[in-house]
Amino acid sequence: MQMTENEMGGSAVLALDGRLDSVTAPAVEAKLVALLARGPVVADLAAVRYVSSAGLRVLLKAAKDAKAAGSRFSVCGMQAAVKEVFEVSGFDRVIPAFATAAEATAG
Repeated sequence: MQMTENEMGGSAVLALDGRLDSVTAPAVEAKLVALLARGPVVADLAAVRYVSSAGLRVLLKAAKDAKAAGSRFSVCGMQAAVKEVFEVSGFDRVIPAFATAAEATAG
């Protein structure tokens, strides 16, 4: 899993590239926890081809941590297969999802 961090509109944007599964989830979780300690975070999933239940758990934890801290966590750029998993699992009702990082960080 490749992770690239950028700043946009006052939020950290963490671009993920690869599979978000039980092997990569711990590293992604650690990075998200560190970023959420500083403020709002957007996880850019445009280059994520697969998300397992372990990956979904990491995203849910990030959303809960952000809410508890009075901050924001969202995702953007989901490919069709990842979006389907997100919707079937009901995560689309819990975690705001946007088409692009620019949309996620606006306002």
